Amino acid sequence: MIRELDPMTDLPAVEALFHAAADYVDLETGLPVDGSQAREFFTDAPPGIDPASSLRLGMFEGERLVGKVDLAFGYPEPQDAYVGLMIFDPAARGRGNGARLLRDVEARARARGATRLLIAALGANEKGRAFWMREGFVPDQIFPDRDYGNRRHDVHRMVKPL
Repeated sequence: MIRELDPMTDLPAVEALFHAAADYVDLETGLPVDGSQAREFFTDAPPGIDPASSLRLGMFEGERLVGKVDLAFGYPEPQDAYVGLMIFDPAARGRGNGARLLRDVEARARARGATRLLIAALGANEKGRAFWMREGFVPDQIFPDRDYGNRRHDVHRMVKPL
């Protein structure tokens, strides 16, 4: 089941998911999971975008949150939708859940009038970039290295028409 996540009731489940997916947090920041990642999930948004206008979606197996993604609208162009971090519990990876969650994201973006979907993937995240390319995203731009916690990454922006 995929549904919108609520910061009041779903924060513990999101934090548990970040703990389960600590391998990604380590890849991105080199820092331990400490609760800040889950809080930021509910408050982060691209520049100039109201975080309250973003969708925060969770994929559940029974009562357990196994994947999450956020979707911001109007960035970088008014008709764009920007996919934030999509992560999964390692036990839920490699079973088609990413593609299923992405189909839901695409439908919600189209329903809000988006004509393009964008994603920013870390250069170090080769598996992630390969997933997005399999799903029809094409490289658009590479942003130079920037700091993420204790790590430094270039970022690959990818685009998919809707």
